[in-house]
Order: sequence, then C-alpha cells, then structure tokens
Amino acid sequence: MKFTPAKVNFFNFFKLPLAFLGGVRVLSITDNEVVVSIKHRWMNQNPFKSMFWAAQGMAAELPTGLLVMKAIDDSKRKVSMLVTHQEADFFKKATGRITFSCTGGKEIRTAIQESIKTGEGQVIVLTSEGINKDGVVVSKFSFQWSLRVKK
Repeated sequence: MKFTPAKVNFFNFFKLPLAFLGGVRVLSITDNEVVVSIKHRWMNQNPFKSMFWAAQGMAAELPTGLLVMKAIDDSKRKVSMLVTHQEADFFKKATGRITFSCTGGKEIRTAIQESIKTGEGQVIVLTSEGINKDGVVVSKFSFQWSLRVKK
C-alpha cells in the first residue's frame, strides 16, 4: 500500500473506526515524519471540558505506528511490530486542534536493518508530542516498539 494521508484516513474509517470517529486525521507522511491531528469536540472530551487522555493517546500512537509500518513496507521484509510499553506526560489542557508528530523514521530503519543482520528483535522508543494551535506542548507520549524480522 502506498502511504498517503488520504489512503490511511480511508483505512482508519474501516479498520480503526474509534480513531476515525474520534477525529484523528493524518496530515502528512514522509520517510522520517508523520503528522496527525485531532480536534477537541464532544465525542472525545472528558468531564473537565478538555480532550480525554485516551483520545490523545490514539492520536499520539498513530504517527509512531505509521512510521514503523512505512519502514517495514519499504524494507520489503516481514517484520513483527508490537507496542511493549507506553508513557505519557500532560502539561496543559488539550482544547482546540492538537497536532501530534513523530520524527523517528531513521531510527526505525536502523533497527530493522539491525534485526535483519542479527536475527534478533530490536526495541526502539518513539516520541510523539501534542502541540496546540499556539505552539504549546500539551502532552508528550513515548511508545516502546519491539521489531523483529521474521524468517
């Protein structure tokens, strides 16, 4: 599959309906960065009139996962991928449109090449920061991905 925002958003409609209905949308995809946005609205809010942490988590994980999927597709190898740990920090109420981005494409490709070379699984930590329209970081998520090339 060619990784374009339109194709991934269409895919999400059918395969990740909760993310789609919650307003998660892919804005851009390159080899090294994926940018996703989510808008605070009734569907994804908490009782404190800000975005629920789980909605932010869905939007934060997607850029990391898409970068991993794209790197796997580009490698032309079968690679298992799994989130094995996740941490989050929240700095400000998330209201309005929040943009999450991850720039770990190079590190993912290095991990896949190392797994090809050694046959061992590799662990990589990818970070996704949520930024509001004023450029303020509202949350920061770290996802630990386990990658292993299948034989």
